[in-house]
Formats: sequence, C-alpha cells, structure tokens
Amino acid sequence: MTDRQASLRENVRLLGDCLGETMSNHLGERFLDTVENIRQLSKEGRQSGDSSALIKALENLDDQDIVPVARAFNQFLNLSNLAEQYHRVHRRRSNESLGIYKNPIGDLLVRLKEQNFTSEQMVEALRGQAIDLVLTAHPTEVVRRSLIRKYDNISTELEALDKDNILPLEHEKHVRRLKEIITQAWHTDEIREQRPTPVDEAKWGFAVIEQSLWEAVPHFFRQLDEQFKQHAEQERLPLDLAPIRFATWMGGDRDGNPNVTHTVTQEVVLLARWMAADLYLKDLTALRAEFSMTQCNDALRERVGDSAQPYREVVRSLERKMEKTKVWAKAKLDGQSVSDEGIMLDNKELMDDLSLCYQSLLDCGMKVIANGSVLDLIRRAATFGMTLVRLDVRQDASKHIETLSAITRFYGLGDYAEWDEASRQAFLLAELNSKRPLLPKDWSPDPMVAEVLETFKTIASGYQNSFGSYVISMASAPSDVLAVALLLKESGVRFNMRIVPLFETLADLDNAEPIIEQLFSLPWYKAYINGHQEVMIGYSDSAKDAGQIAATWGQYRAQEALTRLCKKHSIHLTLFHGRGGTVGRGGGPAHVAILSQPPGSVKGSIRVTEQGEMIRFKFGIPDIAVRSLELYCSAVLEASLIPSESPQEEWRALMDEMAEEGMNQYRSIVRGHEDFVPYFRTITPEQELAKLPLGSRPARRRSDGGVESLRAIPWIFAWMQIRMMLPAWLGAESALQQSVESGNLERLREMHKKWPFFGAYLDMLDMVLAKAEPDIAEYYEKRLVPDELRGLGHLLRRKLNQVRELVKEIKQQERLIEDNKTIRQSIDVRNPYIDPLHYLQAELLHRSRIDGDNVAVNKALMITMAGIASGMQNTG
Repeated sequence: MTDRQASLRENVRLLGDCLGETMSNHLGERFLDTVENIRQLSKEGRQSGDSSALIKALENLDDQDIVPVARAFNQFLNLSNLAEQYHRVHRRRSNESLGIYKNPIGDLLVRLKEQNFTSEQMVEALRGQAIDLVLTAHPTEVVRRSLIRKYDNISTELEALDKDNILPLEHEKHVRRLKEIITQAWHTDEIREQRPTPVDEAKWGFAVIEQSLWEAVPHFFRQLDEQFKQHAEQERLPLDLAPIRFATWMGGDRDGNPNVTHTVTQEVVLLARWMAADLYLKDLTALRAEFSMTQCNDALRERVGDSAQPYREVVRSLERKMEKTKVWAKAKLDGQSVSDEGIMLDNKELMDDLSLCYQSLLDCGMKVIANGSVLDLIRRAATFGMTLVRLDVRQDASKHIETLSAITRFYGLGDYAEWDEASRQAFLLAELNSKRPLLPKDWSPDPMVAEVLETFKTIASGYQNSFGSYVISMASAPSDVLAVALLLKESGVRFNMRIVPLFETLADLDNAEPIIEQLFSLPWYKAYINGHQEVMIGYSDSAKDAGQIAATWGQYRAQEALTRLCKKHSIHLTLFHGRGGTVGRGGGPAHVAILSQPPGSVKGSIRVTEQGEMIRFKFGIPDIAVRSLELYCSAVLEASLIPSESPQEEWRALMDEMAEEGMNQYRSIVRGHEDFVPYFRTITPEQELAKLPLGSRPARRRSDGGVESLRAIPWIFAWMQIRMMLPAWLGAESALQQSVESGNLERLREMHKKWPFFGAYLDMLDMVLAKAEPDIAEYYEKRLVPDELRGLGHLLRRKLNQVRELVKEIKQQERLIEDNKTIRQSIDVRNPYIDPLHYLQAELLHRSRIDGDNVAVNKALMITMAGIASGMQNTG
C-alpha cells in the first residue's frame, strides 16, 4: 500500500482492535484466539493456494461457536466498508487542501471552454438539466437500519479523530466512544426477525435524505456556484435551479409485491409531506434565530409594514404555515378528514418569501448573510419541494389487462384479454374519447381488480406534485400504455400523468421503437404527452433473459432507435434506466454509464434508479453524496453538450455477432442444459435465501416457478454468494473467443479504447471477474452437489477461466483490473476475511439441508449471506 493508504490502514486497524476487545470482553480470550487463528489460516491459504487447513478449522467448530465466528467476520467486513467509505472523504479533503483535487464539474467547464462553448450556453444547459434519482427498495440492503445508524456514528467519530492537532484527551474520548458504538453493534442482532414492510422501506429512504442528502444538496450547489463563477463568469446560479431531484419507488412499486397496496401508497405520500414540513420547520426556526437584522429593501418593507424585525416577520409567518402543514399531514396519516386550505402544498410561497429576504439582504449590503443559511434553504426548497420526493407507481401490464377483462366481461362485451392488439386499441381509444364513464357503479370485482382500481383512485385523490411516473412492467404493446391512460381517466385523475412503458426482455427491447412509433401515430396519444416521452429500459430481466453481453447491446440498440424516432417526431425523450447495484443488473459507476450511452440519447434529461445498498454507498455520507451529485451533474452535462461519436459500422457488426453468439451460448446452458436448474438450486443458497428477511418483496414472482420465475435480484445474489458471478459473464466467453479466433483481436482493443460503450462494458466485466473465485465455487460443489451434476460445474468453471484470460488478452494486462488499483487492492484486502464466510457457508448449507430445524445453523447461515454481501460491496 502507498502512503496515501496509511490513514485507511490505520482506521481499519483501530476498528479491528475495538471489535477484538469487544469480542474478548463478551466471549473471552479463547474465542478471540479462535477467530484470530481462522483469520491467519485464511491469509496463509490465500498466499499458498491451499485452504485445507482453514476448511478443517471451520469444520471443527463447536455448534456454540458457529454463530459468533460468522458474526465476527461479518462485523469486521462492515467496519472495513466504513473505513473505506470514510477514506474516500479523507482523500478528497486532503487533495482539496493540497490543491490537486479535480472537481468533475470544473474540469468539464474547462474542456467546454476549450471547445468554444460560451458561458451562456453552459448555464443554459445546466438550467435545462433534469436528472431524477429514483430511490428504490429492492431487497439488496442487508444491513439493518438500527446498525446503519450506529455505522453513521462510527463515521462521525473517525472524522473527529482525523485532525492533525488532536489533543490526547480528545483522542481518548473519541476512541472510547468508538468502542462503545462497536460494542453496541456487536450486541445487536444483524439479522432482522421480520421482513420490513413497504412503509419501513420508505422510512429508510427518507432517513437517507434527512441524515445525508438534506445537508449534501446545499453543499453541492455551493460547489456548483463556485465552479461556474470560476470557469463561466457566472456570479450566482439562478435561485430556482434544480438540476437534480429525487423520486422513489418505495411504497409505489407494486409489481410482484402484494404488500404494496393503495393504502401504503397513500401513507407514504403523506409521510413524505410530513417529513418535508418537519425538516423545513427545523431550518426555519434556526433561520429566525439568526435573522435579527433590521435594514431591508422597499419590497420587503412593503410586505412587512413597520415591523422592527422584517426578516423575522417573514420567517415567522412561514414557520406558522409550515407547522400547520405538518399538523395537517399527521392528521391525514391518522385517517382524519381535514381541509387543505392554507396548507403549503407546493414550494411557491416558501421560495418566493425566502427569495424576497435573499434579495433584500443583497440590496442592503449583506451579501455574506444572503449567501449563508437562507441560500442553503432556498436550494433545498427548489430541490425537494414540499413533497421531499415524487412517488412513482409501478404495476405489471398483466394486472391492467385483467382489470379491463373484468370490466368487458361485466358489460357482456367479451374478454379483453383474448382480443388481438387492433381490437384492444380500438376499444381503448373509443373509451378515451368517450364522455360517459366506463367503470360500473354497483360492481364488486375480485380483490386483485379492486386493488388495481383503488390505486388509480389514490392517484386521483392525491396532488399532482406528489407523483412522478406510472411505470408499466413487462410492457409489450401500445395497448399496455393506452390501458393505463384509460384507467387514469376513468378514476378521475385530472392531470396527464407520465405513462412509462418498461421494456425488460430482449424481445421487448427490440420491439420498443415500433411500439412507441405506433403510439406516436395516434393523435390522442400525441396530444396527451405534449412533446415529451419517457421510456424505461430494464437491465435486470433482459440480462437474465439473454445474458449480459446480448442484453447490454440490446439496451444500447433500443436507446439508439428510440432517440432517432423521437428526433424524427420532434419529441423530447427521457430515458429511465432501471439499473441495479451489480453488473448483472446494469450497475457500475454512474458517470461512466452515462457517458457510454448512445450519442444524443441524454439531451439534458435522465432518470436512474438507485437501488438497495447502493443508496447508502453513494449517498449515505454527506461528503460522498456531494461527490456523487457532482458526477451525475457533470456526466449529463458532458453527454448533452459533447456527446461521443457514433460507433463505426464494423464495430456495430462485430457487436451484433458477439451478442448473437453470447445469447445462444447463455440460453443453451441456462434454458437448455437439463442439469442447470438442479445444479443451481444445489450449489447456491437460492432456496435458503428466501429465509433472509431482506425486503418486503417476495423473491419469486410465482412460488412454483423455475429460474424464469426467480427475480433478477436473488438470481444474482445466489451466484455472487458462491463467487461464480455467472449472470455477469456467461456467454461472453464464447462471444469474445469467436471474435478473437476470427482475427478481430486488434479491433476489440480499438473498440475498448475508442468506443465508450464497449470500453465501459469490458471494464465492468473485468471488475466482476476479479471478484469471481472458481476455487471457492468448486468447494461449494464438492460439499453440496451430487456427483451426477458435477460435469456442469466443471464446464462452467472452464468457461469462467476462459473469459478471464480473454479479458486480460484484450486489455493487455497481467492481472484482472490491473488498471484500477483501488478496486484491486480493496478486493485483495477483503478476501482473507470473506473466505472463512464462504467455507463456513458451504458447511452450514450442508448441515441445514440435513437438519432444516437447527436454529443455530440457520442463523449462522443468514449471517454468512449478509457478511459475504457486505464484503463484496454489492448483493443483487
């Protein structure tokens, strides 16, 4: 490690020592020696390539030691994550103080100026920017909320210790506090007893806003102001600027989750308003205490009359209204019917009054005060509004079909589900243009249909600014979009809610352009969208359907086609990227992903899901959140103003060939190999994963289905647990091999260097392959898989080794991710702590399958799953 890593090394050692002392105090020196011996054997096993001594030590563990040993390594990996996360903050601050930190926005503005962009063009592009970060509660966050709070407190203590001139007494105080928090964490059960409810998940999302983003957003704007002042001669960016906003699926995503009902959606929308009012109220109270100034401009004087304290007068009025809004939201949450008269339903009054104070302070020579707390509050009001987040609603297309079928059968019109596409469209358009109501008055549909209709009524009874998009999962025809439009209309929704088809399978991605083109040919639809079309691209299911290489190329082609189509029709396209945390679900560095999109597809607007544990990694600490927001903002600005060039035709042709070969190979194994499903079920903890109370959503769409019914998240989670990472690479080995054998090696190298799309794909593949461990997967097989299925395991490991060699050959490197030393080092440091959890998990799976009722074994098994997920720094 370099000297730059010294502080990280020191923090890891400090946290490890505190954990060791905690374990010794609780379970004695003998237990600590056992853990240390296992750690040492793991390290030696890595160095020698022989882990037999480690495996023997784990197999010999007493039943009473299984759970605490699993917990020890799990806790250490969580603490390592914390140290690494804080190190990113430390490194940025150090670089800033040394004057060597490159702000991504400032760096971009310099490049834009070199390409003769004017300051006006840059500011105009920023003004038109619309980035929506959509927080989702996919069941990937394995760390409990009560532990996350403790980890936040540990980060606070690490920051306090990170001072050059800290006094010995102060140092001792913070170390003592660290020991206290780590002891609390050790004595807290890391596995939830029950699954969180959708409302719990929403509260977790709001907590990230309250504890980090609320502070980060004004800091992000200060950096933005500073960079534009320095590089674009812009004194102050507009007060109503909001290039990044937040939305959520928590409480709105009912696709495959029967726990998300219309009452949950209603509750979450109101909770968001209550939380927004509560946060503003705290800020306004603090602002009133500071606003003792008496001099003001004519506009403010006209507003407050002869008040001796003009600024406090305005803030006090806002406080009263905000308090009333908070009380109103609570009453609504309690089920009371209360009027919304005098309630702050949008941010207009808040923005107007704060801007009035801001301008007065500037006019009266108090620029320093104007650019302090009041400006921060204006930035928050512009970004979060009075709703904190906008709630998307998501439902499967089949549920709308079932609802319309129930209606047509009730009227004796036949069964909508059995009609062809032309008949469906004719019916829907006729009803959309009809003035009479469609929904029967005296009708008792079955519970599923009733719930679908109640969801639409919930939207109708709410406020427009509470909701974002209505996303249709598994959309495959224009009628899927028109069906939602009709149900919105018939439920009394008085605004044109964005209706967003989500194209998920490879076939649906290929059909996206003709589907949208058909919609554009309908005058009713063209009028409804008013020049703006949003389309969601599914990453998880397309990769599970066709393999990663085919899916990645399918997503790129679909975006290209949609971009061309919308340009032809003069319609602004916003692409909504349903990315996950892992490569198998489209994950990876956001700025790299944005810059690798097809040229012209970003155009100032983008929506991206931030899922599960990635929310905490990117936004959990204010300093890191600021960095994440800067990266998003600069990448969208760059992709909009200086998009990459279109790929050469030879590159496209080669990608077509590789995608076809990759898909055929992937499907021949996942769908075509008779041993695949039993092998997958036996070698991975897929069946046991259902016991882990991660999220409110069931792991399967259907309880009786095979791999096709398994959600993408547990599908990837299961392969990650045994370090095969199969969803991210299977098919690529054949695709790349065929291409190299056809004499395309130099062309592949050229594509990697010059085509952002292929460069991002290959670098992400490189990273995920560096995390794969065929030897560990082989041990799971040896312990769990019957002899007759092992031939498939041998084939898969051969393919894994093949793709690793190919990536190294194309990138011309000796080791995987040689060009990313930070990640390489992170993986190398973690492996000795993750290895014992893998070998222990395989042993526990063996025991659990013999005796499914062994409480200690099942608990330890869940802890190993959580620990491996933490160590790998992503789950599904």
